[in-house]
Amino acid sequence: MPVGLSTWETNPVPFAKRRLAITLILVVTLSLAVTLASLGGPGLSNGREDLYPALETPKTDSYLDYVRMRAEQMKSFIVGRYQSYFRKDDEHHAERPKIVVTSPKEMDVTITRRFVCQIHSKQHIEVCALDSGYLEEISIKEGQAVKKGDVMFRILPVLYSTKAAAELAEARLAQLEYEFAQQLAKDKVVSSNEVKLREAKRDRAKAKADMVSAELNFTKVVAPFDGIIDRQLKQLGSLIHEGEILTTLSDNSVMWVYFNVPEKQYLEYMADPNKSDRKIELELANHDKSPHPCINVTVEGQFNNQTGNIAFRADFANPDGLLRHGQTGRILIHRTLKNALIIPQRATFELLDKRYVWVIDEDDVAHQTLITVKHELEDVFVVDSGLEVTDKIVFEGIREVEDGGNVEYEFREPEETLKNQKFHAE
Repeated sequence: MPVGLSTWETNPVPFAKRRLAITLILVVTLSLAVTLASLGGPGLSNGREDLYPALETPKTDSYLDYVRMRAEQMKSFIVGRYQSYFRKDDEHHAERPKIVVTSPKEMDVTITRRFVCQIHSKQHIEVCALDSGYLEEISIKEGQAVKKGDVMFRILPVLYSTKAAAELAEARLAQLEYEFAQQLAKDKVVSSNEVKLREAKRDRAKAKADMVSAELNFTKVVAPFDGIIDRQLKQLGSLIHEGEILTTLSDNSVMWVYFNVPEKQYLEYMADPNKSDRKIELELANHDKSPHPCINVTVEGQFNNQTGNIAFRADFANPDGLLRHGQTGRILIHRTLKNALIIPQRATFELLDKRYVWVIDEDDVAHQTLITVKHELEDVFVVDSGLEVTDKIVFEGIREVEDGGNVEYEFREPEETLKNQKFHAE
């Protein structure tokens, strides 16, 4: 029997026979109960004195009263059961499950891919001491914006200042010796070779003095670019060693957002001729989206063999400074599918990891049909194969349908069934 149709609609003959038999049994039983109930005590022998002697004893009267009472009870019970039986059958017939049928719809839909991401500054460096000494001056505060060339720290060197003075004195001495040799050469006292020797010594002393002066300048730490100062790791007066990290500096004018893409989706992305038209958004931890669009997408050169992913980088402008180095979020990549075939998720059911729908043919017969889902959206499926836009599919009451059974249904337009869909597949 096709599910969704009552017994009367599918096979009326056995139903009519069963109802007639029950009616006859109840009528006969009711007649017997009425006959017993009509028995009277003394009236039992009225008009029948010639056939039955009168029963006048008190025991007989009491017994007949008892019989009449039980007959009345039986009569009420039979009438009640009769009415209850046919009322329940009528209610069952009236509450037949309703089957609603619709059709797939062709329309443009937007597919969104979501990837967990990490947000990095365009430039993020560790500011280190190039010289050893005591931290003499701190010119910045944590979280402060600095410009290129601004002095951030000054270090008082322990040895370099004295060494620099000694090398500068040696450079001046070498210069004087060179000048004196030149004068002697004019007076023919020394040869030209002596002058050249003094010149070489002067150049060597000057190079050492320049090197020491440069090292002395390392005690002044300046900002190499515009950025934001992070935490200060050393306090004023601390003894600093060469190469020790003082703070970090971040250029947050443009943020580099890294996310991993599986190989299959990478191939799909690269094969799309319109990939540059895809809309890419950055969703933050509070589910708000960055107001600034993606300005560039870069793909790294190799896959991670352990995860099967490849790293993508999306660049986002950050003029208001909202994004900071180390934040997390999600990248949303939107792609529009033209004339996609969609159906409600409620119209499908799953068996052994495969998805099916009930298709109603021209003779109103249901057939179980396998479909392939290309994309899953919030309330609908984008169908890759198995259905045509002209097919009729069961939308409500899919559990009441059997393969090969006749179906009585109500048809609804696809536009109506796709409104306010908040129920997923059964």
